[in-house]
Amino acid sequence: MGRSGGPFCFTCRVHPQRRTALVSVVAAIALIALKLGAGLASHSLGLVSEAAHSGTDLIAALLTFFTVGVAVRPADVAHQYGHGKAEHLGALAEAAILVLASCFIAWRAITHLVGRTEATVDATWYAFVVIGLVIAIDLSRTIVSRRASRRYGSAALAANALHFGSDLAGSGAVLFGLLLVRAGHPRADSAAALFVAVLVLLAATRLMKRNVDVLMDRAPGDAEDAAREAIAGIEPAVTLDRLRMRQSGSRQFADVVITVPPGAAVGQGHAAADRVEAALHDALPGSDVVVHVEPARDEEAIRDRAHAAALGVPRVREVHNVRVLDVGGRTTVSLHLKLPGELTLEEAHETANQVEDAIAGTVPEVDSVQTHLEPLREAGQGRRLADDSAERSLVMQIVRETTGQEVRDLRFLRTEDGVVAYLTLGLEGGSRLADAHARASEIEERIRRARPDIADVVVHTEP
Repeated sequence: MGRSGGPFCFTCRVHPQRRTALVSVVAAIALIALKLGAGLASHSLGLVSEAAHSGTDLIAALLTFFTVGVAVRPADVAHQYGHGKAEHLGALAEAAILVLASCFIAWRAITHLVGRTEATVDATWYAFVVIGLVIAIDLSRTIVSRRASRRYGSAALAANALHFGSDLAGSGAVLFGLLLVRAGHPRADSAAALFVAVLVLLAATRLMKRNVDVLMDRAPGDAEDAAREAIAGIEPAVTLDRLRMRQSGSRQFADVVITVPPGAAVGQGHAAADRVEAALHDALPGSDVVVHVEPARDEEAIRDRAHAAALGVPRVREVHNVRVLDVGGRTTVSLHLKLPGELTLEEAHETANQVEDAIAGTVPEVDSVQTHLEPLREAGQGRRLADDSAERSLVMQIVRETTGQEVRDLRFLRTEDGVVAYLTLGLEGGSRLADAHARASEIEERIRRARPDIADVVVHTEP
């Protein structure tokens, strides 16, 4: 019985979105007949313009019926993102038809209003009956299409709801115009027709903009905000590096790149990607999400590799002040280079270029390199002090007071910068390096305070 009864239940096998569109087709045909018949009989340009408007709605409803039929097809080899954009192509065609129809209606209305053609409108009782019936139909199909578009997220059905809503407003304007005609203002009908034309033109413009945005893959603002909010709420938190979104029909497509610590295991990265997918599916039901996981930038590793690459360049004697900076999403490395002082500026610049090339080849994640060139200071001459008894006595006393032990070695040299003290301390082998450094720093500071004329103090610690 189920199979034999099939021909009598055609709409049962039709997709709900197409069924809604099919109802719109039937309603549009009925409205065209009513409006055109009453308009021609009463010579009402407003009713004729509404009939033309319904004619465009018939074409729009047919386009919706067929494009929704295409849009609901699943993705295939040739259309890997599905067929959802067929709805937006259909809606764009509807908008183009509405623009042409509204321009024609506006032209006819203006010719009547300026007196180039005479308006002879007969506001008969049946014209009011027809327009009342039309308003009732417009109201019902606007509600049905709007509910269906929200339920299925269909752009084509949303376009239909917009058309029917403009029809409702236009029908109200025509009713008001006919009332004014009956009150003795024959051009009110043409004014109502012009109002309908402007209304349709504005609706068509909005419709075209919205669907062109989708066809041009304009990022859907509301959906993108919802996606970012969903990712930000994930626990444990993930770092969002990039988010790209596009829309096809009622479906959202998200391309997400997240970063995890460089030492994270593969399973940890996969778990983070699963959390992102689950969050986006909750925020945007039915969305298609692709998550790519990348290791986070390790600044210390970049700094070390850049330092080693720079030292490998001939003529580079010393590298210091290496910094890794994030400038607008681009990684920049800055560093100071010490080169032989006898080099010409041209030779030094060529060496800096070699350093930049070496870093770029060794550390590909670096986008730019900034170098600062300094001359390497040549070795200066130093000589022992002729009489260092005062300095020696002072330093030995400070060391005994600080460590309780004698200095193992102590020398004073006169250099270009002044007197430099070199001393060696013997500390317990089990001492922590931090404690040994603190002792050495304390001795340096006491010597500098006691003898400001000593240019530098170099303290060597050993067990």
